[in-house]
Amino acid sequence: MKYNSIKPVQILLVDDDQGDIDLIMEILNESKIKMEIEYVKNGIEALKYLKKENGYEDVTTPDLVLLDLNMPKKDGREVLEDIKSNEELKTIPVVILTTSKDNQDIAKSYAEGASCYITKPPGLEEFKKVVSSLENFWFTIVKFPEEDR
Repeated sequence: MKYNSIKPVQILLVDDDQGDIDLIMEILNESKIKMEIEYVKNGIEALKYLKKENGYEDVTTPDLVLLDLNMPKKDGREVLEDIKSNEELKTIPVVILTTSKDNQDIAKSYAEGASCYITKPPGLEEFKKVVSSLENFWFTIVKFPEEDR
């Protein structure tokens, strides 16, 4: 499939907070841009999904990963490192969307290949603005390569 206006944008959301998942999906589903959003709640499931293993064999490779850092089992830091060290996955843009404001997390995320780092704001309206801005930037401004995935 080629990237174009007809193919829905494939997003994988990796977050363990059901409230954040629901809110992000609600905001993105209201978009005028066609999107297919899947989510998993920990890093182990994220890597199974991305590598199409253990029940995820038929999923579509995402165009973008929204990744929380602080999760159980395997945290987002480890997931980012695994994605960016994998030849088949490393070109997928990874947006860190987390509560962490720690400078070491920010620096390490960029060093590991994160496309951008966004701290989740505490208020509902601010959170909606951040997700809407993220949507606008990644799906109307950014250009993706025209290649098969």
